Amino acid sequence: MSHHIIEIDDLYYSYPDGNQVLKGISFRVTHGEKVALVGANGAGKSTLLLQFNGCLLPEAGRVRIGDLPVTKKTLKHVRRTVGLIFQDPDDQLFMPLVYDDVAFGPLNLGLTPEEVDKQVMQALAAVGAVHLKDRPPYHLSGGEKRAVAIAAVLSLAPAILVMDEPSSNLDPKTRRQLIELLKTFEHSLIIATHDLDLVLDLCPRTIVLKEGRIAADGPTRAIMADEELLSSCNLEKPLRLQGCPVCTSG
Repeated sequence: MSHHIIEIDDLYYSYPDGNQVLKGISFRVTHGEKVALVGANGAGKSTLLLQFNGCLLPEAGRVRIGDLPVTKKTLKHVRRTVGLIFQDPDDQLFMPLVYDDVAFGPLNLGLTPEEVDKQVMQALAAVGAVHLKDRPPYHLSGGEKRAVAIAAVLSLAPAILVMDEPSSNLDPKTRRQLIELLKTFEHSLIIATHDLDLVLDLCPRTIVLKEGRIAADGPTRAIMADEELLSSCNLEKPLRLQGCPVCTSG
């Protein structure tokens, strides 16, 4: 199961304009862990996620997926292991029809047409989007695009699933379906999100980023109860832990 492990060792990354976003990040995610990355806008969450499958490569330090360092030479193998769902689904959807978008990855893996169809329909069913299969992606709502983008990655059966703001633009019912789906994912899962109630539902472990560094890494319940830590990182307690404003107003 070593290919389900992510190791980040003293990772630094700067954008071409000189803005250093990641400043010595180190942590390890083992097989089957569900881990949340939280932090204010600009803390480095999305930049960190893009390192996991080589969309960005380190300025210094090391990223390993199982036994493989993430380098230009290993990208093909790394990207078959790590499924990355971008923050903006328009970055992933580019085919004429939803079915074609979800089938694109399996086709490129060399699966037979029958195998591709099975993978596509299972992935669409998992996110409640079978009825969208013959629709053009650019005619979908934001939440529908999000569901299809998730299906496009699930169709590849990744060993590690990495998601950037997966609940963004989802209606409450679809958000709950997504949470229940991700609970069944048996491999390693990393989610960057501002949806701290989703984190409580899904991720036993939380890593808090602040200005490109790790401010905390530990059990989610303990971190969400630490108001001083959350405040220092421009975060607030999840809504369900804040108490009812009506009941507490008196």
